[in-house]
Amino acid sequence: MTEGEESSQSDKLENDKAQPSPEQPMIEADRLSKFYGIFAASRDVSFKVYRGEIVAFLGPNGAGKSTTMKMLTGYLAASEGVARISGYNMAIDRIEASKTLGYLPENGPLYPEMTPVSSLNFFADARGMTGRRKKDRIAAVIEQCDLKTVVRKPISKLSKGFRQRVGMAQALLHEPEVLILDEPTGGLDPNQIREVRQTIRNLGADKTILLSTHILQEVEAMASRVILINEGRKVYDGPTAGLTNEGEAIDDAFARLTY
Repeated sequence: MTEGEESSQSDKLENDKAQPSPEQPMIEADRLSKFYGIFAASRDVSFKVYRGEIVAFLGPNGAGKSTTMKMLTGYLAASEGVARISGYNMAIDRIEASKTLGYLPENGPLYPEMTPVSSLNFFADARGMTGRRKKDRIAAVIEQCDLKTVVRKPISKLSKGFRQRVGMAQALLHEPEVLILDEPTGGLDPNQIREVRQTIRNLGADKTILLSTHILQEVEAMASRVILINEGRKVYDGPTAGLTNEGEAIDDAFARLTY
């Protein structure tokens, strides 16, 4: 191997990134752990999510779901393990990974003095979007998230459901390949929940989606696969239908695996 080849190989290993192939996971947790002193919020969590999958990430309150999602998005540094999005190591290549990732955190941060349209303009500018693409994408997510009636109202005056939709619009703005959604239907009424379900199913045709929810019926309605964690550890990873025993309701299966 020549000196130049050695340098190229070294750079490749150092950056730990590659364009995703059909066989490459779009979301990967590799033995992720997060410790706060002796307390483990998440311990040795590993899974892979591939292009086109809609995967539900479940667990009781305090199980480590949000912590794991924050590590996957680079919002929180892992104590141990590696998180990858679209092949990018989030510890060393978070900026590149963020170009392919849309993240909706639970109770996502919004600027209350802004309107939805000014907020979307701000985030489009932050992502370097300009001209026709910026205008078209803002119009598209306003339509997609049904924000037309509130685009000029201050976010502080919006209901929780509309604020959640503003957060979803921000996550979709740059047409990411990967979506990580923490409680995407929180605060929505039944009709809005149905609309969000359909939106997520539509997005799942060409995107990779990991979503957390406390509403177990949504899992059956949207996800083909479930990852379940309890006390910071993974306890189930498989088809949604395989979560339940014959004749068992999904909430009974959840209780059986988490008590």
